Amino acid sequence: MFEKDYDIIVVGGGHAGAEAVAAAANMGSKTLLVTMNLQTIGQMSCNPAMGGIAKGQIVREIDALGGYSGIVTDKSAIQFKMLNKSKGPAMWSPRAQNDRMRFAEEWRLALENTPKADFYQEMVSGLLVEGGKAVGVRTSLGIDIRAKAVVLTNGTFLNGLIHIGEKQFGGGRAGEKAATGITEQLVDIGFDSGRMKTGTPPRVDGRSLDYSRMIPQPGD
Repeated sequence: MFEKDYDIIVVGGGHAGAEAVAAAANMGSKTLLVTMNLQTIGQMSCNPAMGGIAKGQIVREIDALGGYSGIVTDKSAIQFKMLNKSKGPAMWSPRAQNDRMRFAEEWRLALENTPKADFYQEMVSGLLVEGGKAVGVRTSLGIDIRAKAVVLTNGTFLNGLIHIGEKQFGGGRAGEKAATGITEQLVDIGFDSGRMKTGTPPRVDGRSLDYSRMIPQPGD
């Protein structure tokens, strides 16, 4: 069973949360990751690619700082390609297409093999606040876990909404429930709450495609 007193608690196990856990633990802090599903740590929700013109810069910077994203990408990639080869070298940018499931598996293995990193599968419903400072979290089961600092990396899950056609329902990702409670508390404390949108195109059944009419794009 995990302890109930940590240096740092990270709420949310997406890419940002996973890197936050790795950074804190590798710097010697006793760190706890609280996420709603331990099977989806580092999940690639939509585009199974790392690198490219914009994201590639971030991946390189994370790698230089000792992060895991580049390492996990190398271990789970199915294609590597240098983009913008028709332009000058300053515009070249490496990109990897990844096996989505393998990517998440490698992220979890990397974190599980990081000393000082613990894990707990639960939904955080609120923060413990004393004297205007976050001193821990409270889960939906009413468990209080204290820490010197709390890092929120909740992604699309805080009061998340999913729109499919004219239908609308709560959810952080397809098939996964939204996280509730934290947003309302943050607003009460004085933070502003807004809503951003991301779109996911429909998936195409590969069996319905005529590959003979397509142009192969092999990796480098």
